[in-house]
Amino acid sequence: MPEENSSNDVFDEKSSEAKSSEDISWDDVAEGMAKEETEAKSETKGSVKSKPDKSRKSAEFSELKKTSTVTDSKNIDFILDIPLEVTVELGRTNMPIYDLLQLGQGSIVELNKLAGEPLEILVNQKLIAKGEVVVVNEKFGIRLTDIISPKERIENLG
Repeated sequence: MPEENSSNDVFDEKSSEAKSSEDISWDDVAEGMAKEETEAKSETKGSVKSKPDKSRKSAEFSELKKTSTVTDSKNIDFILDIPLEVTVELGRTNMPIYDLLQLGQGSIVELNKLAGEPLEILVNQKLIAKGEVVVVNEKFGIRLTDIISPKERIENLG
């Protein structure tokens, strides 16, 4: 059984001399752990010599690997295909079921916004911008006139 040393000194079996904790490298620690693991395996295979010291546990460290830097575009590529619900809201109204059932072709529904007010652009039901209606190739579109700042978006969450 190896000798126990003070916390500041470590016994080196190769050179048979004590080293201070400043002289020990990670390679020495890894080598010592590998020896302990080998000894522990050989003890379990052979006859039972003595009970192992359960208070002493060896730590397992994974090997550190050097990673290469990746451009920002590659970092977000995996989220580019996530579908989002984009809604352009012209206005809202509340009405009782009776009035809703009375609607027919040509009925007028009064909205809570005035003519000329900006439309709201929502992404996943969160306001991100305001804009105005435009016609492009006989289709409606929205020209963004105001993008909501991240600070304002966070304030609207609460």
